[in-house]
Amino acid sequence: MTKYATRKKAFAEALTEFTASLRDYVAGEDGQWAVKGFIDIYRNVFTVSSDTKIVSKILEIHMFPRLLAFGEATGYSIVLAEKQNWYPDLSFVSKTDSNLKFAVDLKTSYRDPEFPGHVNGFTLGSHGAYFKDRASSKNIQFPYSNYNAHFCLGVIYTRIAPEELDETRSFSVAELGHESKHPPTSRPEIQVPSLRSITSVVRDFEFFVCEKWQLAGDRQGSGNTANIGAITWIEDIRRGRGVFSKLGEKWFDEYWMNHGLATMLRDGQPQSIRTLGDFMDFKGADKTLIVPVRTKTKPRKPPSPCE
Repeated sequence: MTKYATRKKAFAEALTEFTASLRDYVAGEDGQWAVKGFIDIYRNVFTVSSDTKIVSKILEIHMFPRLLAFGEATGYSIVLAEKQNWYPDLSFVSKTDSNLKFAVDLKTSYRDPEFPGHVNGFTLGSHGAYFKDRASSKNIQFPYSNYNAHFCLGVIYTRIAPEELDETRSFSVAELGHESKHPPTSRPEIQVPSLRSITSVVRDFEFFVCEKWQLAGDRQGSGNTANIGAITWIEDIRRGRGVFSKLGEKWFDEYWMNHGLATMLRDGQPQSIRTLGDFMDFKGADKTLIVPVRTKTKPRKPPSPCE
């Protein structure tokens, strides 16, 4: 095992151990998110929207002090992405060897209420310019090839059902010594004794760490952008059991670098290769190594007594 392979293994183990502590940090004893809302100077508390982008961003901010402490404890500086759409969210750079870098992308998704056992979905970054040209600096903090590994630090949570939550209310919290400075409105503030009395918009957190290639599917994560899609079955996410998990990272790289670009003849007509099965046929490789994706299927309703 090379020096950097040893350091990669140690970093992965430390990051996995660290994430095990995050659940107790972000949630209370009842599993609800410790973040109850945002507060103004008059100590009014306003509920946070359950919009996934808002929840994701606040979760990132919430976890960041702990991530900084983790980097310090393990000997890494954290470099944040300079722009919002750059990859990755966090670059861990060794304080003793600047050539040792790990990409850590924060991924959040909620349990899909319509498809038990699945998350709603998430993407794993672009398979465009910087992914194809590993020396490119476009939309990436450091060139892709400069990273010794690419990790996802993921958060899975449950959204509170809309009927259990009113996102448009404000609260007067007795323990904060609330000072009302607002004129009466048609929707008066709800008076509660403590912050714990407010229902959080999300709950029941689960954290995981995997290398990016271990979570990947073979389909794009969105139709309009060149994003790599991820698996959605929670048990497979926990185990890093994506479609490439038996094939390895080299196959993941080669497939996504050529996704939609390589062509094969089918019925005498050229056709873009957009599935891993077709790519394996094109390469003359063993398709039995592809791990099937567990697709979202709604549970069958029990038959009615009249059926």
